[in-house]
Amino acid sequence: MPRRAAVVRSARPRRFVLLCGALALVASCASKGADDGEGGRLPAAPGGVTAAAGSATSVHVMWNAVSSSAGISGYEVYRGTTKVKDVPAAQHMVDVTRLSPSTTYVFTVRARDGDGRLGPGSRAVRATTPAAATADHSAPTPPGTSRGRVIGSRAVQLSWSASTDDRGVVSYDIHQGATKIHSVGGNQTAAVVTGLRPGTRYSFSVRARDAAGNVSPPGDTVRLTTAPGSDDGRGTAPTRFRATTHRADGAYYIDLAWAPPRTDGVVTEYQVHLDGRPATSLVYGGSAPRDRAAYSFYLGGDSGVTHRVRIRARLPDGTWGGFSAERTVTTGTPGG
Repeated sequence: MPRRAAVVRSARPRRFVLLCGALALVASCASKGADDGEGGRLPAAPGGVTAAAGSATSVHVMWNAVSSSAGISGYEVYRGTTKVKDVPAAQHMVDVTRLSPSTTYVFTVRARDGDGRLGPGSRAVRATTPAAATADHSAPTPPGTSRGRVIGSRAVQLSWSASTDDRGVVSYDIHQGATKIHSVGGNQTAAVVTGLRPGTRYSFSVRARDAAGNVSPPGDTVRLTTAPGSDDGRGTAPTRFRATTHRADGAYYIDLAWAPPRTDGVVTEYQVHLDGRPATSLVYGGSAPRDRAAYSFYLGGDSGVTHRVRIRARLPDGTWGGFSAERTVTTGTPGG
């Protein structure tokens, strides 16, 4: 039986905010985890955390996977200062239920490693539940005209026509077989599912949910088979990648620009490879750029030096996407 898929999350584009005051190397912020006081490293704070109302009494919380030398044994989800959910390590989302309508809630997530050590909390995210619908017993109509396409061997994209409801659709639940694996906001009509197995047949369906928690019948079943073997990740790679150099204060810097990969979630981490080796990682806090991203870093003081550079993104499900096209630059040359 195919394993349950990991899914990237939806988030509306928001104003760009930088982690630690600026786009930074992973080593300079909390991404690698804090010291536990005994020479060990605590798990890092989960990144890419989002929260969206699923109904008048529930909120769907999602986050990126965290890695640790001791392994991750699970996650803890907090509403304010109160722990409300324990989540197994393989799961990076949860529905927080029994909430009050028309109320704003604050959520954070912490990772726990295999040694039982609890890492720092993620950034706080807020979600406001809609007003309860009085005596609403009418479910939305099923989503219509569901479609899907395969993105290489490990991802698919789903889309559907909007449902209608007498009080309004609050969210859509995405099911893999009989299991709910994701929720997106009521204004979303697409999602990207990642973390799939190569050469495997999957069945997906979508249900609409209103503020009262009424759920529609499923829309069309979409059956897709991922490509066999492994692929180059082209469908999850940054595109329109450009690289140039400039000179400042007696040294050369490389300037990168790219379009983030096409997912319906927030990509908050990238890894830059220089001359075939990892050179630096960068992490965005808050809202990462959705349309165009840029970054510069130090190369050295010598002119006439040629470098090869490419970049890849850590997808919202915690896996690395494919590499961008590789670019070649030479310090001190026009256009380089």
